[in-house]
Amino acid sequence: MSIQRIPGAGGVTLTADVGGDPAAPAVLLLHGGGQTRHSWGRLMRELLAQGYHVINLDARGHGDSDWAPDGCYTLDALAGDLKAVIDTLPQPPALVGASMGGATSLYLVGNSPAPIASALVLVDIVPTVDPEGARRIQSFMRGAPRGFATVDEAADAVAAYNPHRPRPRDPSGLMKNLRWRADGRLHWHWDPVFIAGRKGAEPPQFADPLLKACAGVRCPTLLVRGLQSDIVNEAGVAEFRQRLPSAEVFDVRGAGHMVAGDRNDEFNGAVTAFLARHAPPR
Repeated sequence: MSIQRIPGAGGVTLTADVGGDPAAPAVLLLHGGGQTRHSWGRLMRELLAQGYHVINLDARGHGDSDWAPDGCYTLDALAGDLKAVIDTLPQPPALVGASMGGATSLYLVGNSPAPIASALVLVDIVPTVDPEGARRIQSFMRGAPRGFATVDEAADAVAAYNPHRPRPRDPSGLMKNLRWRADGRLHWHWDPVFIAGRKGAEPPQFADPLLKACAGVRCPTLLVRGLQSDIVNEAGVAEFRQRLPSAEVFDVRGAGHMVAGDRNDEFNGAVTAFLARHAPPR
């Protein structure tokens, strides 16, 4: 596995963990808003072991990818980055996207005149999200403009946001999502403009374009949702299934919006089984 820099759209360069045989069927992993590629660590290892070529991307403005010079983090901008990465591959890849990453994938797949993905996995995201849950995400992401003095302070903030998830005894793993800035404090590893401005895509609140995109989806599609999610509710799932009747839905009990982090083994099993059926590694 190697860390690679891949040109995105509009001069933005993306960072990705890349592994596996480049000639094998590819899987692109796209994290949610405010996260980084490190959220897919275990899934990436499983996919590599099964023989896939895996590209695990940091979205623009996140992790080690470039910040957008114009502060643009719209679905169009994110989809442009994704299209640029797909264009480097010999065959359409499978796309696995959580929240913002799933919205980006659905938007691109549904608006592409030619087949652009072999399979689509949406992780706890539907076109119409629960507005209260969306506000809760925004509140958390805006909740520490001055950052944190220690990683323990950041862990406390995460524990308050996700009270159902046990607080880790060792919070050092959070450093993958934090960075020291010139003020001597730890800040979340994303461009502040991403959430402070009005041109961002997290939490996804673009029901109309995403609902319209459903009509253009022709590849096998799976929605994996956490049954404790405050973003994906029953009405949103019903609407999505009405617009895309061929989609499969897998419910993960005991998981919230961060499905992979809450129930990783069950989540990984659902995703890899779906890909084995619809986009096998060989």
